[in-house]
Amino acid sequence: MRFEMRFVRGHVEVYDGEGRFLFSADNEREAEEDLGQLSA
Repeated sequence: MRFEMRFVRGHVEVYDGEGRFLFSADNEREAEEDLGQLSA
């Protein structure tokens, strides 16, 4: 699955390949960890 990270007002928002919001994270590392849990 494809994801997009957008940096918004000091945090990271993660969207799927269709542009739908999935979750937000404090930083890129945290977002990547959360994505790893989604795909597990």
